[in-house]
Amino acid sequence: MSVISDIVAQLFQWIQGLGYFGIMFGLMVEVIPSEIVLAYGGFLVYSGDINFWGAVLFGTIGGVFAQLFIYWISRYGGRPVLKRFGKYIFIKESHIDHAESWFNKYGAGIIFTGRFIPVVRHAISIPAGLAKMPTWRFTVLTTLAVIPWSILFIFLGYQLGGQWEQIDEKASPYIVPIILGAAFVLLVYLVVKAVLTRRKKMRA
Repeated sequence: MSVISDIVAQLFQWIQGLGYFGIMFGLMVEVIPSEIVLAYGGFLVYSGDINFWGAVLFGTIGGVFAQLFIYWISRYGGRPVLKRFGKYIFIKESHIDHAESWFNKYGAGIIFTGRFIPVVRHAISIPAGLAKMPTWRFTVLTTLAVIPWSILFIFLGYQLGGQWEQIDEKASPYIVPIILGAAFVLLVYLVVKAVLTRRKKMRA
């Protein structure tokens, strides 16, 4: 465990040394959970190493590219590649099945709302790639979800300052409202989609 702790400590030093780009690359490689990287980014804002909105910008870029990477693997490699190499990006076959079920049930809207739902959010890019969802649409929906996620955890990391490692405890009161909000947005999306589909059938 001490070896793992040393590696993680070195990664954080690397992020600090690179500043904005450290946050971006830290999110892209996904060795450390995004919440932790963003909270550390908030700590760097607190320390005066970087500014808040710069951290949000590069955090968003890193978060989006991390998901695009999974999307591209899924789109051009398919399930065989995911089954063989998914473990290297912490994705199990059960995650793929779960995310694909949500995508088939709720459609493209889950690319946005799924980012705020535990388990689903880590693998929701996969069914989008398998279904060959247009890249521009995937990128827009992912970006719209990553922005508030980045703002929240960078802000919380800033508020915690030197105690940024307590981010799980600090973020807990926000997670349930976020999930409920995402569920509400998804419900609205499904209702609108159902109404538009019904109107299209009536016109046909």
